[in-house]
Amino acid sequence: MSHSRRKFLAEAASVGAMTAMPRGVHAALAADPLSAREDGRVSMTCPFRLSVINDEISQDFDHACSVAANDFGLQWIEIRGMWDKNITELTEGEVDNARKILEKYKLRVTDIASPLFKVNWPGAPQSSLGPKRDQFHADFDFKQQDKVLERCIDLAKAFQTDRIRCFDFWRLDDQKPYRAAINDKLREAARRCAKSNMILLLENEMACNTGSGKEAAAVLHEIREPNFTLNWDPGNSATFPGDTPYPDDYNLLPKHRIGHCHCKDTIRKPDGKFEWASVGGGIIDWVGQFRAFMRDGYHYAVSLETHWRGAGTPEASSRVSMKGLKEALGKAGADCQG
Repeated sequence: MSHSRRKFLAEAASVGAMTAMPRGVHAALAADPLSAREDGRVSMTCPFRLSVINDEISQDFDHACSVAANDFGLQWIEIRGMWDKNITELTEGEVDNARKILEKYKLRVTDIASPLFKVNWPGAPQSSLGPKRDQFHADFDFKQQDKVLERCIDLAKAFQTDRIRCFDFWRLDDQKPYRAAINDKLREAARRCAKSNMILLLENEMACNTGSGKEAAAVLHEIREPNFTLNWDPGNSATFPGDTPYPDDYNLLPKHRIGHCHCKDTIRKPDGKFEWASVGGGIIDWVGQFRAFMRDGYHYAVSLETHWRGAGTPEASSRVSMKGLKEALGKAGADCQG
């Protein structure tokens, strides 16, 4: 795929913030119209980079790309794991093979969905959530995180994306004694990414220290690096009792610092616990969220992270959820049918 077809979009937080950024990050934060399609895939009138995480379909990367491009009609895909490996553990030969597969299906990569900082914070009590969580074939400790970040930067260059997803360490019962140091580590990572013209996306993940939209708003307030943005996941936020991701939490977020969006749905059970649902089958007001995105000028990824397995297999469940996702987009007034 040519470099010209892989220009990446972002919004400037402010003129003052932009002046401190490397030239390449300025380019990454310049708007660029989506290209038209002549192959029946998602039309240029879709205001978002409609996508799916590849391993939510299959560990067979070729098959996942085929489904994304040919069945879902997408031109974007989010990459996390393939061939039973986390993306950070791919060999150079496997990276080259993956790039050929992307070219074959004319797919562009939204971001590197890395496991960066999905580890215990050193010196803090061991998180009860970390060892029990699926790390998507990733197994790294804190001392390896700088190397993981460097690997992610190399992968982002190889896959021609400017975005790297991260977390902020397994959730602590009391994060207050460690929060300032955690924020410093995130700032350090954002500054390293800026040197390579990369955007760092912090996902709000319920098993990590920033789980809800309210917590995400607080972290964004503290960390002002302009290339440090949010991977907004309303489904994750909804796992917190009493939390309303849209409109309540969304209204707290600085809109220009949302750089990615994961789409899943959630059901709350009478005992206060949650379970995943197909998109459109849970409590998330996705129609309202998409309308707000369009109103506020958001135009980056809207990426299906199914999680729900109610249709029996990851692929079958992703097919149901993609149908629900496109229906919600349509009701919101976004023409994203493939």
